[in-house]
Amino acid sequence: MGIFHKIYLYAFILSAFFFKEGIFAQSNVLELLPGTEKVIFDQKTGQHRLIGTVNFTYQGNTMYCDSAHYYEKRKIVHAYGNVHITKNEINLYCDSLLYFGATKFAKLWGHVRIRDKEYKLATDSLDYDAKSGRATFKNFGRIESIVSNEFITSKYGYFYPNIGSFFFSGKVKYQKEDLLMTTDTLQFAYEKQITQFFGPTEISNDSVTIQCERGWYHVKKEEGNLFQHVKIIQKDKVVSCDTAYYATKPPLFTARGKVQVEDKQNKQHLISDVFYSNKSTGKTYITGRAIAVQRTEKDSIYLHADTLTILEDSLGQTIAMKGNKHIKIFSATLQAIADSAYYDNINGQLTLAKSPMIWSKNAQLKGDTIIVFMKDSIINKALIIGKASAIMELDSGLFYNQLSGRKMIAWFEKNELQRADMNGNAWTILYPIDEIKTDSTLTKKRLGLNRLYASDLRVYLDSGEVRSITYFDKPDGIFYPMNQIKEEEKFIVGFEWFVAKRPKDPYKMVEMD
Repeated sequence: MGIFHKIYLYAFILSAFFFKEGIFAQSNVLELLPGTEKVIFDQKTGQHRLIGTVNFTYQGNTMYCDSAHYYEKRKIVHAYGNVHITKNEINLYCDSLLYFGATKFAKLWGHVRIRDKEYKLATDSLDYDAKSGRATFKNFGRIESIVSNEFITSKYGYFYPNIGSFFFSGKVKYQKEDLLMTTDTLQFAYEKQITQFFGPTEISNDSVTIQCERGWYHVKKEEGNLFQHVKIIQKDKVVSCDTAYYATKPPLFTARGKVQVEDKQNKQHLISDVFYSNKSTGKTYITGRAIAVQRTEKDSIYLHADTLTILEDSLGQTIAMKGNKHIKIFSATLQAIADSAYYDNINGQLTLAKSPMIWSKNAQLKGDTIIVFMKDSIINKALIIGKASAIMELDSGLFYNQLSGRKMIAWFEKNELQRADMNGNAWTILYPIDEIKTDSTLTKKRLGLNRLYASDLRVYLDSGEVRSITYFDKPDGIFYPMNQIKEEEKFIVGFEWFVAKRPKDPYKMVEMD
């Protein structure tokens, strides 16, 4: 039996003691048991004064006290000293008790306690209004389990047994085993089994601390909602958002509104409008202006998509991230766009599909599918499959070295394209240079346009400039001096320089959708 169930029971016990058919009702018989040492009756006031081990019994309820005043006509009972009311295994204690039969109002004060075998309630004073069914304490109260580590304390407590609700307010503190909740106001609806909390609230156990301004929790369903300035702090993860929903069966968690997740274990920072995590499947989704930041030893990779899916193993370690629609990737060394992305965290492998493009320094690469192999967020090589092309900007956009083929393997060093292996229908448009050295200067001069075709070829580059070319069969091509280059000969088929689509700021990528 939980503490909220017990509080509800205690409220009904008060109702049984004092309700309109209760122990001091005129229509019922109040039996005075042996033990009273003296009885004094005042005819003018109608007061009975009972002194010394006063014992009453009524409908299974027994009351003990040191002395009592009983005003029969006014239906008022005032009991003093070691007041004790018992029924079955329930015991109520206080120093003094005042009961007004006409208004069905009882007031208990001085070390008020209600106790059974499992729980006890303690407060300085307690009021009970039988007409409304409301019991109230206003000077701190504590309800605690005798058999386990469970208790609730507050400055004010209001119990409504008739409607099955009660409230605690003012420095509310609830503890059960390792769970600790502090809040300003706590409301519990017994029949609905819903607890609501209002004001700055903190809930913590051995593994997590939750902060919010208000929320609710369903006791039986083990689910709840948190609202306003929500922060969830775990050992290696901090989640902040506007609202959050969580459930234990199955283990679900949803956050909405200005979501920020700092994950130290996986070296990730997540930003989104919506965050959804299902521990039973090991999947986390972020949507709505979603950005995942994957930190490495040397750099950070920023990944944006309409929807990002994060896959975790049983230990909570990220093994992969998937992106869908409007993919944008940014790092200091690599930028990319696509409509589908899969990042293998274990192997540092990024697969892009559906109109993918990547940029590194002055090089733009595109194809049907691009697989990027990375180490510490630094690109090592890229495999481009289907309509593969590589374009290197020269002389601030005056010229472009261009490569195309069915498939390409691009090799990088220090973030620069150093080598490209073209396989199948390889086309090149290259602007070779001649270097003229003097004692003090090095002058570069473009010789012309070299347009070549071969089945397979290999190109070595330096800062986008061609150093050497190897052909693996008979090439076919033509060379144009600079003054003879025709406009239609400057570009490979399908040439486009997508500089406007290149991500330049990681936090402005969402604005490019």
